[in-house]
Amino acid sequence: MSYLTRMNYAASLAEIQEDLAISKNLASLPVTGSFFSYGAGQLLCGFLGDRWPPGKMIFAGLLSTCACNFVVALCPSIGVILPVWCMNGLFQAMLWPPLVRIMAERLDAEAYERCCMLVTMSASAGAVFVYLLVPVCIRFADWRAAFLLPAAAGTASAFLWLVHCGENDKSGGRQSRMPREKRESSQLRLAGLLLPAALLPVLAAIILQGGLRDGITTWMPVYTAETFQMTSASAILLTAVLPAVSIPGISLASFLFHRKKNELTVSAAFFAAGTAASLFLYGQYQSGPGISAVLMTLITGCMYGVNFLLISQAPVRFSRFGKVSTISGILNAATYVGSALSAWLFGVLSETFGWGVVIGVWAAASGLGGLLCFSFRGKWVGFWKRSGGKGTGKSMEK
Repeated sequence: MSYLTRMNYAASLAEIQEDLAISKNLASLPVTGSFFSYGAGQLLCGFLGDRWPPGKMIFAGLLSTCACNFVVALCPSIGVILPVWCMNGLFQAMLWPPLVRIMAERLDAEAYERCCMLVTMSASAGAVFVYLLVPVCIRFADWRAAFLLPAAAGTASAFLWLVHCGENDKSGGRQSRMPREKRESSQLRLAGLLLPAALLPVLAAIILQGGLRDGITTWMPVYTAETFQMTSASAILLTAVLPAVSIPGISLASFLFHRKKNELTVSAAFFAAGTAASLFLYGQYQSGPGISAVLMTLITGCMYGVNFLLISQAPVRFSRFGKVSTISGILNAATYVGSALSAWLFGVLSETFGWGVVIGVWAAASGLGGLLCFSFRGKWVGFWKRSGGKGTGKSMEK
């Protein structure tokens, strides 16, 4: 439901731009604003997620984001859509950090990793469904239906969550599987983790990953429509392949992580593959929609793999410091700094210099991300060895 009520505007971007007769820059502002508010909200909600009942927080966030979708559908004006979609980003930020806390506190490390993979794949399935739903709505109704239907389904899901999951939400303290004495002796300040644990270069790599993953997904319908004279509905439908390939990307990332036990080493490999695909696309981006779709799929699939490693898998390492939700919020916020910048930057660059320059930026960003991860891979895993282990649970102790 999170992806259905968050990605539908980006999926409808080309159609909304045409229907409201506005420029690409103006049409992309709600996406940019939503990414910024989502990223800022991750910081706030990550902090609150370690202190508030997580189940109730998820319910409030999902119900509020559904209300925003209803407003966009009923008031189709960019003057209304822009502030409402920015609020939607803030409400969406109430979902992920408390969910990570619930999983980290109630599951051992092996179950946590399996659950993370399933949750991430579910998100990918939701993204695929968005890019299938929007063309159907445009064909048989209009883009507003792509907001009304997810809003209705999301409202029902919010109350189902409240009834079936909220009753298990304990507001009085944690249910962490970590031994009590270890938690009480691990009150390290967040500032003490930024440099020793190589969090700053990790955050920079995550920003680049977010810009590539969401920037390509946001602008692919416009790129294919402009470059190959496709209809907006066909271009949106073609974009459905991007989140679809995330599932094998996530599976491969999980497999490689089990072998290497270092998120940054595996992330560097995914960034390198993304760089190679971007460079090949640079020379072929006008050859046809098929080859462009395949190469863009490879790039975004690699970024979904990086996202799984650095956003879903890495936060559990901080459970021994009692900062799972906080770190999850910070890392996820970095993703959407990149997403927000790319939503604006790629549109400006494409209008000013053309899509070739945009693709060149993709190659440079992916290459820089790989360099950061490769350079700091030793410092990252070395910190966890010095601090008493690679993480929590059996799978982290091998």
